[in-house]
Amino acid sequence: MTSGTLVPVFAALGDETRWSILAALGEGDASASALAGRLPVTRQAIAKHLAVLQEVGLVESVRVGREVRFRVVGSQLSDTARRLDAIGAEWDRRLAAIKAIAEGLAADEGAPAT
Repeated sequence: MTSGTLVPVFAALGDETRWSILAALGEGDASASALAGRLPVTRQAIAKHLAVLQEVGLVESVRVGREVRFRVVGSQLSDTARRLDAIGAEWDRRLAAIKAIAEGLAADEGAPAT
């Protein structure tokens, strides 16, 4: 994932199977075969889903002997979370400003006329 848009990440995570794969990998590295044994999906389908997750930078593959294992790229998840937090903080700031304006207007209505 680049510093650009989060759309590819959300598109990848919008699929329930890919979300399940990411959650399973959150518990530890695993091969496509091991993931297929845990999820109700074929190994071929798991491999395709892993390719999508790898393309957006959420997982990476590591060769361990003859086996290829996949693991979550924590830095990419953390970056995504930070960017979402920044969006949330901006909305919190805007809502606080609206609240202050509304409270100021309510106070002005309750004040005696001069």
